[in-house]
Amino acid sequence: MAAGGELNWDKLVAEYEVYLRHNLRVADSTTATYIAEARRFGFWLKLISSDPRSIGVSDIESYIAGRSLSKALTARTISRVFSSLRSLFGFLKSAGIRSDDPSLNAERPKVGRKLPRIFELGEIEKFLGNIELDTPFGTRDRTLFELIYSCGLRVSEAVELELSQLHLKEGLIRTRGKGDKERLIPLGDEALRWLQRYLNEARPLLLKGPSRLDRVFLNNRGEGLSRKGMWKRFKGIAKRAQVDGKIHTLRHSFATHLLRGGADLRSVQELLGHADISTTQIYTHLNRDDLSHAHKEFHPRG
Repeated sequence: MAAGGELNWDKLVAEYEVYLRHNLRVADSTTATYIAEARRFGFWLKLISSDPRSIGVSDIESYIAGRSLSKALTARTISRVFSSLRSLFGFLKSAGIRSDDPSLNAERPKVGRKLPRIFELGEIEKFLGNIELDTPFGTRDRTLFELIYSCGLRVSEAVELELSQLHLKEGLIRTRGKGDKERLIPLGDEALRWLQRYLNEARPLLLKGPSRLDRVFLNNRGEGLSRKGMWKRFKGIAKRAQVDGKIHTLRHSFATHLLRGGADLRSVQELLGHADISTTQIYTHLNRDDLSHAHKEFHPRG
């Protein structure tokens, strides 16, 4: 798109979406957020009779402040607005519409980071122990949640896991996470045992007809288990086990238990599939809490 002349915002947003999906391979949910914010920003530009080529740092900060006041948005949501604008102006620069990126000098809203809830090992055992194993669905659920905890999978990664991604002889699974980033994750003995049991005994009973569906985890119709179905099963088990948490709590627990056991931060980052190690560092705060508790309980000056 040329740098001069009047800009067609709808056309620009359409090109931006292609850029996000195909050039940067951004996840669908993030793309939808960025595109929605680009449309809001375009509407704001129209209201103030301005053009993205003339927008400066103070304009970006004013827009973010206005979004915060008019919608009473949370600090975290405002941070996502800021990230969306960073992405948009990065695109404008790469497309030759701007020669600079004013968003780089704009002040990022400060967001307090909430420490994630984790399950202690006893809670993990209690949760898994409350899965009824008298049906193929029970074996599936035991395998599914064991795998999420033992491998630190995201919900989407577990739902979309396919047979071709399992390398049982090598004791590995291959998965694609955010940004379509591929990683190999070792299978522990317990996860491997349950996976083999599920594939040999339960999954064949869940298949319907001559289906060659490649999804690992199937529902009662022989189709791939959905996120909604997984949440429903988790909620029922957690209620029986009387543990409080979400499916993602299993992933948080995976990371925290690794660090408690002595794993280094870089290895945990790779296992979780975090692009930035600062995302992984939140789990070190949990460890510091553990250390503070130990110091208070066991040191004579605690």
